[in-house]
Amino acid sequence: MKLVVIATIIFLVAFSARAGVFVEDFDNNFGVWQELLVRDAVPGSWKIVDGELHAVSPDGWPRLLTVGDETWRDYTIEFDVKPLERLGPGGVAIATRINNNWVAWCLIGDWPFANNVSTAKFAAGNFQDPQTFVFSHSKLHRPLKLNRWSHLKLTVEEDILNFWINGGQVIGPIQLPNRRSFERINAIRKQHAEEEGRLAGFQAWQLNGFQDFLTGATGLGLSNQTTRFDNVVITGDSIPNSGGLSVTPQAKLATMWGHLKRF
Repeated sequence: MKLVVIATIIFLVAFSARAGVFVEDFDNNFGVWQELLVRDAVPGSWKIVDGELHAVSPDGWPRLLTVGDETWRDYTIEFDVKPLERLGPGGVAIATRINNNWVAWCLIGDWPFANNVSTAKFAAGNFQDPQTFVFSHSKLHRPLKLNRWSHLKLTVEEDILNFWINGGQVIGPIQLPNRRSFERINAIRKQHAEEEGRLAGFQAWQLNGFQDFLTGATGLGLSNQTTRFDNVVITGDSIPNSGGLSVTPQAKLATMWGHLKRF
């Protein structure tokens, strides 16, 4: 893990000359962040405690805290996460290409049929209409340990996504879906419904407002957990230099060395 973080430090310093860096350590406020909720969910709890983001999702609905806009394109987002309490089946999410309500995300969550096993998954769809979500590319993975920091990282470049947990790649490279692929999946679902004699009850996914996952905001999230987040770093050509910290190379080095001491 230390070697991974050291490599990240070197990369950030070298990369800063030509790319924007957004850093958030939650020492102050997080007014640029916005919560995105599933249709029927009540707001979660997000507050700063001891320089960390203390988040509570009281039920199984996923809740995202997002930053950025539709101009953000190719970037890397990474952060530290420490689950404190599991309230039920749930997990931690890292989201990308958030445009209106359409989201692509990866999550590490509970495997429902075994102890001490989780699943890393990729999903995409309309966040406020869970029936549109397509889950794919799942992989068994050890659960994030309670009261211990882990590191999540996600990159998107054009329509290719990769996802890491604690320096190990668990999903990717995979191609993000587009409207054509959603329409093709709708056609397959309709054909299966017809073959199974339930076409009368078939409902196609409504793709009104759908946008291909090529640009959009990013964020972090959770469900059915109390969790701490810290040391968010987002880098990319379209990312503005802003956030909770100075973005000078010296300040970024200090931040990342502080991050290194956790492990």
